[in-house]
Amino acid sequence: MIKVTVSAVVNPTESKDKVFSALEQLFPEIDFDYEESSEYSGKFTGESDIYALKDIHFKIREEEIIDTSRTRLNVGRSEDGLSTSFIISKQVATVGRLNYPAHEEPLGSINVTVTADNEGEMQRFYDWLTPPTEDGVPDFEMNIKDV
Repeated sequence: MIKVTVSAVVNPTESKDKVFSALEQLFPEIDFDYEESSEYSGKFTGESDIYALKDIHFKIREEEIIDTSRTRLNVGRSEDGLSTSFIISKQVATVGRLNYPAHEEPLGSINVTVTADNEGEMQRFYDWLTPPTEDGVPDFEMNIKDV
């Protein structure tokens, strides 16, 4: 089973509501918990299954960034091949778009970790979210139920 964990820090200079809105724009299927670390800061965290990434799946195609997204998944892949992590810009997410910053942003990014039970399942996840392409066009499209 695919497990998706998403988190984002809220800094004292940020609006808690705006950070939550950014998360909701990309991950409407996840119920986020908020843990306050001080009066003006804290962290949103949420967990779900692969269905939490349906909107990301759509946005990757809409924005024509399949190859970039697959590269980000590969960069964050664990040594055992059972998980991958990547970051998404909080600021860009506020308008419902995807951007993968090269490094953690000064005010923090949205952190996403995807974990699978085995390597075959992880490969099916990769092929569903970011299938191989030719000239930016997917070689095939998988149904989410096949992951």
